[in-house]
Amino acid sequence: MASAKIATLYYPTKPISAQLKNQAKQHERFRNVCVSLAQMMYRTEVRLRTAKHVRPLSETKAIDSGANALAEGFLFFVATGLILGETYRTSRNQSKRRDDVDEKLEGLESKVSELKGEIGEWQNRWEEERQRNDDLARILTRVVEISTKGGGILSEVEVLRPRFQQDEGQGEPNNGLQDSGRKE
Repeated sequence: MASAKIATLYYPTKPISAQLKNQAKQHERFRNVCVSLAQMMYRTEVRLRTAKHVRPLSETKAIDSGANALAEGFLFFVATGLILGETYRTSRNQSKRRDDVDEKLEGLESKVSELKGEIGEWQNRWEEERQRNDDLARILTRVVEISTKGGGILSEVEVLRPRFQQDEGQGEPNNGLQDSGRKE
């Protein structure tokens, strides 16, 4: 994205440079800035290539060269600003996205913890119900054993009746095992 923005900045270099040249021709201070910049760049370039004495550029060439350097420098700084701005914006968006993901993860972690607690409660309830079921199964098995013995459950109750009647005489409850049809 940023490289596309730089590419679009390449084309307006010539119009900016032409405008700067016109301004340099009209304004003395700006002309001096362009000439000084161009002479300095020319001297540096020639000295780097050779160690010979450097003749200064003509004023026309210096104005053209200085205006071009200023136009290119301006575009370079604009492009650099665009790249830095785009990098900052992208970084900020990624940071925001990371924060959103972290927040969602924390929410999910708390939900998982809550669900684990509920699972523990359900396991405890299931264990209690299983225990009750086992107890009821033992009672039922005992009832079936008693009913299949000799005289069945009624004979078992008849065996226990004297004991309950004896307890009844002592003032203890008979647990509902009285014979309502029997006369005493």
